[in-house]
Amino acid sequence: MSRTPQPSAFEPLQLEPAGQEPAGSAAPPEAAGTPSASRPRKRDPFFDNAKFLAILLVVAGHSIENLRDVRFAHAAYLFVYTFHMPVFIVITGYFSRNFTFSGGKARKLIINLGVPYIVFETAYSTYHWAVGHAKFEISLLDPYYLTWFLIALFMWRLSTPVWQQIRWPIGVAAVICVLSGMDQLPGELEMNRTLGLVPFYVLGLFLKPEHFELLKRRSARVLGVLTIVGGFAFTYLVADRHMATEWVYWRSGNPTLHVDNLTGTAIRLAMLAAATVLVAAFLTLVPRRHTWFTSLGSATLYAYLLHGFATKLADYLGWYDPHILHTIPGVLAVAAGGAILATVLCTPPVRWAMHWALEPRMAWAFTALRRPKTNSYAGRRRATSPPKPQPRTLPDHTDAS
Repeated sequence: MSRTPQPSAFEPLQLEPAGQEPAGSAAPPEAAGTPSASRPRKRDPFFDNAKFLAILLVVAGHSIENLRDVRFAHAAYLFVYTFHMPVFIVITGYFSRNFTFSGGKARKLIINLGVPYIVFETAYSTYHWAVGHAKFEISLLDPYYLTWFLIALFMWRLSTPVWQQIRWPIGVAAVICVLSGMDQLPGELEMNRTLGLVPFYVLGLFLKPEHFELLKRRSARVLGVLTIVGGFAFTYLVADRHMATEWVYWRSGNPTLHVDNLTGTAIRLAMLAAATVLVAAFLTLVPRRHTWFTSLGSATLYAYLLHGFATKLADYLGWYDPHILHTIPGVLAVAAGGAILATVLCTPPVRWAMHWALEPRMAWAFTALRRPKTNSYAGRRRATSPPKPQPRTLPDHTDAS
């Protein structure tokens, strides 16, 4: 029996039911017992479809990482990495618009991001030691492989109320992105990535449903196809020859990339613009109706965090060594295998087997929200007690003589 997914704080990979406002939003008042009050809200298949298609790109991209000696694979890798994580981050921001520090949402943040981060940081580090024969080392401050996204999302979520009070939030986020790239920040908590990608989260925070409706128009879909085709052609013919792959990871500062700050700033701003355009183009191609994979879109967290064990195993055991894989047909076959793997990892049996790590039941770990105690009786007493009589002063009878 499959387990019904719970709304998760990890929005890009497991969104709250789409088609409704994020948790905590004010719903229109309805009379108790009316049909509209008792009728459950439906998920919007558009967002589930977008998440599923995006996770296919993520897993396929990781699958061909060791085949980049083939020019086609390197160009495809560079192109996909330009926008595949920004897609998730934008959707995350959109479904985080009403995030607050209330007790329930703080718990979700811990359960759906904090706990999986600790579990998978430990699991991947142990796997790297046991199977990859590396030094055994676990550091919760230095995310390993895929887990960087969990800690980055944790910090982005915490910053939500701040962005909602800034006058020009997207501009400020872009400035932070540019400034963070002017130095190689400490590797702890992936600060270069966290600050470099924050503009996409802030953009999502301020998107509205009507913006997504614009992307669902037929004319937008035509432009989206042209943009995707043109973007890949540009990547293959130009960017693949002149741009280092390290740029699309957003984890290195200008000194590490061997560029001056003026050049680095120009490249980062161009990447922000290109990624935003490609995210919009990608979303124009997403089906609006329910499809066979729509239900799988609510479980992309599983595919994201679990597929790394398979791709790392293939790397450790030398499965990428056969020459046949280092051809265009081989690259396409491996990418297709990655897409199939992502699909399998989103299915109910996997969710049932792994929900303890990704959607743990942890009500036992929390108590009611503790608040400072106040002496309400003393306060009422002070408010209701009559004022103390003031000492009477005698008139000044100075002797006039």
